[in-house]
Amino acid sequence: MARNGITVLVVEDEFLIRMDITTLLEDEGFAVHEAADADEAIAILHANHDIKVMFTDIDMPGTMDGLKLAAAVRDRWPPVQIIVTSGHWQLSDDKLPVQGRFFSKPYDHSRVLSAIREMAAG
Repeated sequence: MARNGITVLVVEDEFLIRMDITTLLEDEGFAVHEAADADEAIAILHANHDIKVMFTDIDMPGTMDGLKLAAAVRDRWPPVQIIVTSGHWQLSDDKLPVQGRFFSKPYDHSRVLSAIREMAAG
């Protein structure tokens, strides 16, 4: 599959879930960086200025959860679009602490792909 020029950061502490979404995105032509927690995600964002979309879980171990990470990314890297996901939380897009999209787990892969393409194009 040819690359589509869109780079996504996937932040998910559950290895199998992270592997699943990463494989899906790579199969669709996205370049993907992976992080298991917020600290790793911030290090990746510092080193890679081509990231257009961050896809993050809410519940993660470490210094901050996905909602706090989303707020930090909004403040430090405003061009990065944000998708938040959770298997425990039920939020609507307008209830997020940042402008972005929310998907509950298990999420529909086609809806996630559409959202990432739409957000990266905007």
